[in-house]
Amino acid sequence: MKYIKQISIILSICLIAELMEYYIPLPVAASIYGLVLMLLALTTKLLPLEEVQDTADFLLNHIALLFIPPTVGMMDGVEIMKQMAVPLLVICMVTTLLIMGATGLVSQAILRKGKKEEA
Repeated sequence: MKYIKQISIILSICLIAELMEYYIPLPVAASIYGLVLMLLALTTKLLPLEEVQDTADFLLNHIALLFIPPTVGMMDGVEIMKQMAVPLLVICMVTTLLIMGATGLVSQAILRKGKKEEA
């Protein structure tokens, strides 16, 4: 029964995110809205972590299975991606470097803040 409640909470947030994507005229995917909603709910303690933790852990442990459908879908578009190979590679390399740099800077800032709080 606990898992049904937890998956219901997660799916409710997903439904709200889908509705937001439909009604808000911005080019933002429902998954992004869902992540933001879940983050806000957890950080404001509106939704305690314990209310979704077990199901979230289960989903994270089996996340590889969730990538199978998009991968199969990409196989259908191989011909289109061949035509755009160079731009796709450039975009992937640039964004990877930007993400690595941003992650490094944020990590350093968090470590510095932690050291200041300890002192």
